[in-house]
Amino acid sequence: MYDLSDVLNVDALRAVQPGTSILVSGPAMSGTAGLVRDVLASGARQGEGAVSVTTNDRAATAIEDILARAPDADPAAISAIDCRGEGDTGGSETDDGAYLYHAGDPSDLTGVGIGITQSFERFEDYGIDRIRLGLSSLSTMLTYTDQQTVFKFCHVLSSRVDAAGYVSAFAIDSSAHDEQALQIVKQPFDGLIEVREREGTREARVRGIQPDPSDWVEL
Repeated sequence: MYDLSDVLNVDALRAVQPGTSILVSGPAMSGTAGLVRDVLASGARQGEGAVSVTTNDRAATAIEDILARAPDADPAAISAIDCRGEGDTGGSETDDGAYLYHAGDPSDLTGVGIGITQSFERFEDYGIDRIRLGLSSLSTMLTYTDQQTVFKFCHVLSSRVDAAGYVSAFAIDSSAHDEQALQIVKQPFDGLIEVREREGTREARVRGIQPDPSDWVEL
């Protein structure tokens, strides 16, 4: 089981089944990407591998952000795939052992998949068999490619996560898409973390992992 309750204090996240993929959905500026990074940092603090797919930040910035949230984590157990389309494609290591991979751009889903595969294999070579995969944000990918392609990408990744017994969390800006698009993208995921702003306070609840939705809790 994976314990994500230090990210969001609800019972549904205290014992998450290996193989679970979660969609983190909320309006712009509601902190969905930060919540995904918290999921990765929580695992890094427990000695698990963390793979961050970033569409907006540099790979190095994503790794720095995770280490800022988990300062005692081993950098060699952290990997980031940069999808911004800057720099040469391919992988490299930082001086402290973290792994960086550059894909062509947010539409280069094959390149993103290669970076994820190399990250998983690298961790497995190190003997790390518990891994968390995080992606921010699917909305950026949806501006570069069509819904069905992104759906297939999410389906393939969720199947890989399921087969390997890992967990994943992907962020999406719910205010950037119509309901039909959101319903298509949600299908490959086992659970949903909904984020909202209410009277100046950010709240979240979990749906799908247990039979009933959790209560809204403050972030």
